[in-house]
Amino acid sequence: MSRSWERMVTKNTKQINKRRKKDGKKGLTTSTQQIDRFQGRNYVIPTLLFLLILFYITLSQPWSTSFVQDPTLFWVTIGCYVLLAVFYYFRRPYLSVSRDTLETRKFTGYKTLRPTEIRKIVIQPGYVIVESVKGTNWVFSRLMNRFPIDRMADRLKTFTDLHHIEMEVKAK
Repeated sequence: MSRSWERMVTKNTKQINKRRKKDGKKGLTTSTQQIDRFQGRNYVIPTLLFLLILFYITLSQPWSTSFVQDPTLFWVTIGCYVLLAVFYYFRRPYLSVSRDTLETRKFTGYKTLRPTEIRKIVIQPGYVIVESVKGTNWVFSRLMNRFPIDRMADRLKTFTDLHHIEMEVKAK
């Protein structure tokens, strides 16, 4: 189907679903577009935060008699660092591949690349690198974020074939 036809089908499906919802009926399926989402696990930043917490505790020595800080504020600070580490652990990085976009989340927010904005995609053992025309490259690593690189490479291969994007596969 052409993209304009897909947009028209999606628009009409939304209108019909609104009407059916008002009538109390079940809505039609709206999943006309397949989105593959590859999730990793962020463990590096939480580990560094826990090491920073241990360093801060051993440096401050709250068990000694010469501890001059307010103990409640000290433990609140430790608790906030633990909370931040837990937050980063459960905030999983991902790469979402749809028919005509790649999407991920960086520190500054959600980022989306269209096929015209991609220079090439490089597949290395343990890494997937998406080189963009403008901006920085997106690097997805098996070592740093536990991404399923093999499944990502297969899906990105079909994405590059569909949009005629250069794909480079490097071996060891």
